[in-house]
Amino acid sequence: MAKPGWIGIGLVVLGPLMASVGVPGPLMADETIRAKLQGFSEVPAVSTTGSGEFRGKISGDGDSIAYELTYDGIEGAILQAHIHLAQRSVNGGIVLFLCATNTTTPAPAPVGTAPCPANGGKVTGTLTANDIRPVLTQGIETGAAEFAEILHAIRQGVTYANVHSSPNHVGGEIRGQIKASDSDDD
Repeated sequence: MAKPGWIGIGLVVLGPLMASVGVPGPLMADETIRAKLQGFSEVPAVSTTGSGEFRGKISGDGDSIAYELTYDGIEGAILQAHIHLAQRSVNGGIVLFLCATNTTTPAPAPVGTAPCPANGGKVTGTLTANDIRPVLTQGIETGAAEFAEILHAIRQGVTYANVHSSPNHVGGEIRGQIKASDSDDD
């Protein structure tokens, strides 16, 4: 004969589990990401009066990133700003455009890319899977699965925001590693 205590424990454990089967879970809350941009984070390091900040929110469903890029003190003419795929102290490919004043240098800008403010300022936008720029040498193609991969890379700290200027900093004048806002390292 089974002991009544075991039956009660089984109902306590299995009851809520069975009640949740087939019930979708709630969406995750928007996730904040950020980067502090400076010349010394460039590879190689750059001495500049420029500085900036990238802030973004990954939507709860993981389908988009709403962002704001601000910068000031840039020493050259603004060319473009992007998100690149690479760990700290390594240069990587451009995976998402943030803005472009020059539509060809350092890379061809997709049609519809927001213009960069000329003398510092703020640019905002929303990035989706349609905005991915393939970097085949780093395994990045296009599509929703690749956007999820970029979000994973952002969460792992292996993407950075970069502002490029001319004539002296076509490779980048200010840069900052993107990380979740609860991370303590800058």
